[in-house]
Amino acid sequence: MSSTTIVCTDGSDLAIAAAIAGLSVLAPSDRLVIVTVVPEPALTLPYDASGMGGAVITPDEAVQIEQDLLAGGTEIVERTAAAVGVTDYESRILMGGAGRAVCELAEELAATVVLLGSRGNSGLKRALLGSVSDHVVRHAPCPVLVVPAS
Repeated sequence: MSSTTIVCTDGSDLAIAAAIAGLSVLAPSDRLVIVTVVPEPALTLPYDASGMGGAVITPDEAVQIEQDLLAGGTEIVERTAAAVGVTDYESRILMGGAGRAVCELAEELAATVVLLGSRGNSGLKRALLGSVSDHVVRHAPCPVLVVPAS
């Protein structure tokens, strides 16, 4: 039976440290997928001071924004792979809500484990911002290894 490890990263030093620490305790897998999630591009500009909605972005601008987001995601994954010291991996750049996107990918790939870091937010900050690691732990179809920030 083949195994698939999903390593989640946002490119931060904490996420890269979590990937390194987590991979050091996991058994090697047949398939390593390094993933980052970028936000979906907004189709309108923010409200101005009058409370009126901003201008609608043209289709060309929307395409450019999406390409920029995907390019940034690719850079994050490549930087993480280099820091972890792997060359044999798959890259995935997802769009949308990070927790949901990671869980959907884990299901799609029949992942053996999802590895991600936790920033260690608690209390009000976690309540306001949410927690990707909490969401993944609660909704992933496979075991999840959360490496706390150190």
